[in-house]
Formats: sequence, C-alpha cells, structure tokens
Amino acid sequence: MADIIQLLPDSVANQIAAGEVIQRPASVIKELVENAVDAGATTINVLVVDAGRTSIQVIDDGCGMSETDARLAFERHATSKIRKADDLFALHTMGFRGEALPSISAVSQVELRTRQASAEVGTCLQLSGSRVESQEPCSCSVGSSFTVNNLFFNVPARRKFLKSNATELNNILTAFERIVLVYPSIHFTLHSNGQELMNLRSGSLRQRITDVYGRRYGQDLLSVNVDTAMCRITGFTGKPETARKKGAHEHFFVNGRFMKHAYFHKAVQQAYDRLIQLGTHVPYFIYFEVNPADIDVNIHPTKTEIKFENEQAIWQILAAAVKDAIGQFCEIPQIDFDTEGKPDIPAFTSVKQDGIAAPKVLSNPQYNPFRQKPSQDWQRLYEGLPQEQPVEQPALFDEPVPQSETMSASPIITDIAPVHYQYKGRYVMTAVKSGLMIIDQHRADIRVRYERYLHQLAEAPAKSQRLLFPEVMELSPSEAVLLNDLLPSLTALGFELTPLGPASYAVNGVPAGIEGLQPVALVQELLATPGSESRASVTANSTLALTLARHAAIPYGQLLTNEEMDILVNDLFACDNVNYTPDGRAVLCILPQQDIEHLLG
Repeated sequence: MADIIQLLPDSVANQIAAGEVIQRPASVIKELVENAVDAGATTINVLVVDAGRTSIQVIDDGCGMSETDARLAFERHATSKIRKADDLFALHTMGFRGEALPSISAVSQVELRTRQASAEVGTCLQLSGSRVESQEPCSCSVGSSFTVNNLFFNVPARRKFLKSNATELNNILTAFERIVLVYPSIHFTLHSNGQELMNLRSGSLRQRITDVYGRRYGQDLLSVNVDTAMCRITGFTGKPETARKKGAHEHFFVNGRFMKHAYFHKAVQQAYDRLIQLGTHVPYFIYFEVNPADIDVNIHPTKTEIKFENEQAIWQILAAAVKDAIGQFCEIPQIDFDTEGKPDIPAFTSVKQDGIAAPKVLSNPQYNPFRQKPSQDWQRLYEGLPQEQPVEQPALFDEPVPQSETMSASPIITDIAPVHYQYKGRYVMTAVKSGLMIIDQHRADIRVRYERYLHQLAEAPAKSQRLLFPEVMELSPSEAVLLNDLLPSLTALGFELTPLGPASYAVNGVPAGIEGLQPVALVQELLATPGSESRASVTANSTLALTLARHAAIPYGQLLTNEEMDILVNDLFACDNVNYTPDGRAVLCILPQQDIEHLLG
C-alpha cells in the first residue's frame, strides 16, 4: 500500500500558521512593532492605508539586519530571541517563536529594507506569498522598514470578512495603544491615509497615558506601587468617581507584555467594593514585574494569556496595593477628642496671645430650659396685633354617612376617580377589561423613546436643543475614529458636534427632550457601547437609539401626574412591541380578575 502521509510545503505550512497568528491588519502591526522594540529602536513610525487593507508600513531605527539575517528572518521558527528550550522560561523580549514574519509573508506582499550601523549599504528583500521575488543591495537608513501590501490577497475568504475601515482602524489603535503604554521612552507615531493620529514623544508613564487617552485621565489617576520578594506591582488606577459602565480602559502588563487576566481583574474590582456603583468599572494600568521563570507566556498564539505560578499570592498583593492607593487618596485627618487637662481652644482660655486677651466665656451649669416655668401672662405678647378670623378646617376623617347616601354618591366618585395609579414611584397601575395591568414606567418609556429615536434616524433629522454653554469633549484616538464614523447618525438624532482638533469636539446641541443629562458622558457611552462600530447602519442606529433611550427615560422614583401616566400608556400601546424592551425585558403584566377575586375570597 502506498504511503499517504506527506510533508507539507513551507508555503502551505506558513498559511496554516498565519491563520492563528495573523487574524487582521492589527495583528501585522502588533508583530512588526514588537520586533522593532526588540531591535532596540528609539523611534517607531507606523503608516497605514485603508486601515491596513492596502498598505502597512513600520519604520524603526533599531539595530537592523545583515543580508543573511534578512533572508533567514522569513523562514519558519527562525529567531534571534532564544537558542534552547530553557530560554522560554527566561524571556526578556516580546517575540520568541519565529512565526510572525513567515506568517505575514504567506498572506501578503512584503518589502524589507534594512541596514546595520556598521554596513555601508542595506538590503532590499521582496516576497509574495512566501516566495522570494528579489534580494539586492539598496541605500537606506540604519534600522528596518517593513512594507506589507495587499494583505490576504491570496486568501480571499479572510479578506472578504474583514470589517469596515473604521472598525479595523479601531482595532489597530487598540493594538498600538497596548504597546506604547509599555514603552514610554520610545517615540511612536501613527498615520492613517496621510493623517497623523498619534505622535507620542518619549516621557514618563503618566504623560504617556495622558497623551493617549486625554488630560482627564492624567488628573484622575492614583499611583500604585508595591515591591515584594515575589513580584513588583506599579502603575495607576482611577479614582472612584471615574467609574463607568462601559468603555473603561483596563490594562494589565507583565514584564512589558499586555495580558488579559479575569482573576486579577476581580482583585481590582474588589478593592472598589462599596465605593462604586454595581456594574461599573474603573480604569487601571497595572504593571507586573515577575521572575520570567514563574510565568508561562507560550500558551496562546496571541500571547495575551499568561499563567502564573503564584497566582493566588499575587492576587492578594494586587488587592492590597490597590486598596492602599485608594486609602491614600481618601485619607481623612483624624480629629483628637482628648479632653484631659485644658482644651487647646483659645476661646476657653484667658491667656493673652499676641498681646490680645482672649474672651472669657461665662456659663451657668445650673441652667436647664426644661426646668423653667412657662410665663403665665403670655397673652400680653400679642396685645395690639390684629385678630384674624378663624378659618374652618376640614375634618381629618369624613363623618360616616348612611348607606343610601353612599350608594347614591358612587357614580360621582367614579367620574372623578383617577384613571391610573402610581405605586412606589415605579409602576403604573390601570384597570383593563381582564383585570389589573401593571406597567414598569422606566421600561415603558425606554420602549417609547427607542422607537421614536429609531424613526428619527430612519426618516429625518430630529430637533436639536442648543446648549447655553457648549461643552468641550476630549477623546482618545480610537474614540475619535469611531465618532467620525458615527457622526451622521448622531447628527440625525439631534446632536450638534463641532471638531476642534484631531481628538476634540465641542458639543453645541443635544436632542430635544433630554435636557439635564450630561452630553459629554452620554456621547462617550455611545462610543463605548459594543456594536456601535458595526458596519450595518441598522445595527448602529438601534444601538444609538437604545443607549439614548436608556439615558432619557423616566427614572424610578419620579412621581407622575395622571395626565403624564395617561400619555405614557397611550404612547406605549402605539409602539410595535408593547410587551418587551429592545433588550428583552418585560414592560408590563396583567393580574387577572379571577386571581383578584380568589385572593379576596
């Protein structure tokens, strides 16, 4: 029988590996920028065209590569980071597998220009689908310049299912931010279609966070710093008032590498227990320095999941460090209530201070106002004042009336009785043919406003209420890209936003009917809502309408008049779906008449 097991060609093996390592344009930028960091670069420039679909270029001033190294770098498992298996437990570099460059070249057209400081000329290498097209000397600066064109040109299925340019660019910014937050001493720039999105000068870590996310983050950060024999934890965490339901920037880094760790996230959240509202999150930027032998980073292709040997102990250290940072911020000076000896209060002493005698307070310890007899001639105090005519006060309780009178008055009582009744500021109760209907006023208003905003987005621009004092809104680069994509939808809702710079906007107007809400916080939550960057306009409009309806809906506890309740009920039953909110929560229920009669016997 003929042998059926064959060794796959390198081009096929590289494409298989690319399916795990290179998932989208952001993955290419992550791998190339990490290689530039490992090369000792002090300046790294990233340029993308069409969110990386057309072109990605990463330029650095690192050590560069020789002619032989440039060619070997695109071979599978070729790396300068490790030599033996034991090196995996002593990693001090971002990359180590040797799979990034061959995976990138397998699904794109790559051009590399590189030169070492000791060489007079550099090397230009061109590849297409893992096949070397040419290699020749060239003139270039010290360092490396990678240009990746036509990503996924030979994998049409992968290229077809890429998201919109705004979404892919947002993913690029997210991957870029995770790297620049680790290396504040490196100068980074990012350009998209010729427009500068980021220009991050070298500086301190706090300054880097401020440059990436805006000045509001620099003012609301608390320092975290603890050093133990097991690990060292540094970084910043937000003040309790910075808690947000969505969009909080939560970052963990270990030995200069971004990681996701749900267990450590609970440690941070537990430190804010009873300090923030349930369901909200606080931004944090926590950096761990651990012995490389105590962690394992080689468990996931993207290297974002890391295993710790002493996970539980580090959890306790992290929770204590965050609590200490919050305690220092909320520190209140103690008040000494010791009364032994003379109290140190000048008003109770007669000692002269600065030549001025302090006043002496006299008191009568026998005085008790409850022991004083009331004055017997209090009427004299009111002599000469005009006397007011007595006014008949309504009786607190109506006098009982005969049964016949009660029966005859029932039609009048029925006519003036309210149609609806509000229970505990949460529910609207009204009689229906089959029994008693109970409506959740907040959820009912969400359904009403959701369909109203959805209609406004689909038909014509809504009315806008201009603000007396416009508010300035500062966004991160990723939020600015997303806002630029959602600006037409926000304008249709009634927002008036004026750009003031690359990532600053002035809020001049808000949709009519939501006065009193914070427009900046509302827009930021709209940007942080998952799905708001969706390519389908229907999904984006639904998300915007639902988020806006939640903010503007009648809150629990607000008392409503009978007329307001009547309008709410009528508007609810004019909706397409009266039973559930857009996110699937029940709006009303009916207590049948038979159940009421059964309860009352």
